[in-house]
Amino acid sequence: MRTQPQHVWAKLLLLALCCYFLVPAWWLVVASTKNAEGLFAGTGALWFHGFHLFENLHDLFTFNNGEYLRWLGNSALYAFAGGIGCTVISVLAGYGFAKFSFRGRNIVFALVLGSVMVPLTALVIPTFVMMSKVGLVDTIWAVILPSLLSPFAVYLMRVYAGASVPDELLDAARIDGAGELRTFWRVALPLMRPGVVTVLLLSIVATWNNFFLPLTMLSSSKLYPLTVGIGLWSQLASANNGGGQSVWNLIIIGSLVSIIPLIIAFLTLQKYWQGGLSVGSLK
Repeated sequence: MRTQPQHVWAKLLLLALCCYFLVPAWWLVVASTKNAEGLFAGTGALWFHGFHLFENLHDLFTFNNGEYLRWLGNSALYAFAGGIGCTVISVLAGYGFAKFSFRGRNIVFALVLGSVMVPLTALVIPTFVMMSKVGLVDTIWAVILPSLLSPFAVYLMRVYAGASVPDELLDAARIDGAGELRTFWRVALPLMRPGVVTVLLLSIVATWNNFFLPLTMLSSSKLYPLTVGIGLWSQLASANNGGGQSVWNLIIIGSLVSIIPLIIAFLTLQKYWQGGLSVGSLK
């Protein structure tokens, strides 16, 4: 059976896109195995030049009394506290918008939907002013509390709850004597599991990769997440202080290590994501 020409071009396009996305990741892995001389040698940028990965890891975790590990712990705290909190709020709000009728529902949801169009960076300065009024600037709450709210996550859960949770199941549970909380926990939430995992992953990734908010809110380097900490090292390397080339090595290996927790989170939650896809088809 001959392959259609359009199929060939589609496969070539997909191959080109795969290369476009994978080449930077491959370069990061290769560069993380090089020492300072190999990194700036100018030859073999996409291939190995010696293997100094474990030496680079040792230097990364011991540089400045292990400040990278402190930043890693801060990022984990911000991401999981903000991600879990955002997921809980978004699931409850989305379910409420989808399955309950109350006065002003459409107006409130229109405001939530309109706030999706507001860039997050535009809200950082007003958020900073508000946090400074209550004395939360340069604390972990200045990063966690703004991360709890995501209009897009509320919109996503509202759409998913409306499509995946049949009203007949909720009515049947209420007729059997289940309260609203029990109906939500035992009937609606299992059907919403793929959407919940999606919001959780998006929230964790958004908080983990957030740069401008913690940069504005935090002044103490002990509270920095990885994004701001690695940015601080970039300024150090650009100023050629403390051995510019060796600091660039730390930046590269630190960037590689910083994406490993996200990969673990995706692989861990993938089975719950896929496993819940068929649940919504049950009536």
